[in-house]
Formats: sequence, C-alpha cells, structure tokens
Amino acid sequence: MEYLAVIIAYLIGSISFGYIFCKGLKGVDIREIGSGSTGATNISRVLGFGPALLIFILDALKGISALYLTQVFTDSPYLVILAGIAVVAGHNWPVFFGFRGGRGIATSLGVLIGISPLVVLGLLLVGAFVIAVTRYVSLGSVMGALSLPLLMWYFGLEVPYIVFGSFMTVMALVRHIPNLKRLREGKESKIGDKLK
Repeated sequence: MEYLAVIIAYLIGSISFGYIFCKGLKGVDIREIGSGSTGATNISRVLGFGPALLIFILDALKGISALYLTQVFTDSPYLVILAGIAVVAGHNWPVFFGFRGGRGIATSLGVLIGISPLVVLGLLLVGAFVIAVTRYVSLGSVMGALSLPLLMWYFGLEVPYIVFGSFMTVMALVRHIPNLKRLREGKESKIGDKLK
C-alpha cells in the first residue's frame, strides 16, 4: 500500500489543470503556444493573471495532497521523497496528456510546503527578488531551484531531504533548458509580456 501511494502521487501530478483550463475556456492547446508549458506563467499570456494564479494554486495543491496522502500511509522519509518526485514527474510528464506538461515549479513548492514551510519561504524570497530585478519568471525559478539544497541544509533538514532537494534542482534545470537558451539569446519573455 505504501508504494501504491507513490503511483497515486504520479497520477495526481498527471492532472494538467493548465491544459484543461485553456482547452475548456479558449479551445486551444496551451502546449502549442508561447513556451509550450502548461504552467501558470504561460497560462497568464493566454488567460490572464487571475486564471494563471488559480492554476498555480491548483498545481501546488497537487504536491501538497500527494505528500499528505503518502504521509498517511508511511512515516518513511524515503517513500515521502519518492512520492514528491513522482508527483512532480507526473506534472512534467503527464501520462494523461502525452507526457507533455509543465516545468514543475508550483507542484514542487507544494511538495516542499509539506516538508518545510521555512524552505519554501526562502525559495519565494529568492525567486521574488530575482523576478523583481530582472522581470524574468524563468530566471527566478532557476535561481530558486539552485538555492533549494542550500536552504534545506541551512534549515537543518536530514540528509535524505537534501539529496531530494538536489534531485529536484536538477529536474527543474532540465525542464528550464529551453528558457535558458532563450535567455542566452535575448528572446525570453518577461513578466507582463503578451503573446504576439
């Protein structure tokens, strides 16, 4: 039953709210627009800030609910970590939507809220500072991801969680490779930019 919770976590992550909302409200596949991500930043360029915020919250709730479900069945940090990886992997590569999803930032924050709210606060401060200075959401997400293992160490989390944080950092960086290429080329959209 414990490992079944990990599978369920992946399936929870595979519910692509961004795709569902854009398809239902605009009749478009968000994965074919803008950055191709189903996450809140790309959603904001199609549906606006309000729906994007709702998508962000729903994606974060996927991480929170998957972690809570797993903790009901086990107190093993390793299985909790596996469930955290699974729900983010489900968001990034959803089985219900052709394995094409988002970047995993909101869902990762949801997972981390269940592990350490202080770490999440640190991540939000780092990300918000970078976004405020540069207006690049992707750069804020990347810098937040890079700070994750350090914040986990600073707040005294156990080694398995720090290893998990490092894995999450790598996953986030891999998912942001297209954004990093656009940043290097000067083509990345800034916050508030509309699709042409």
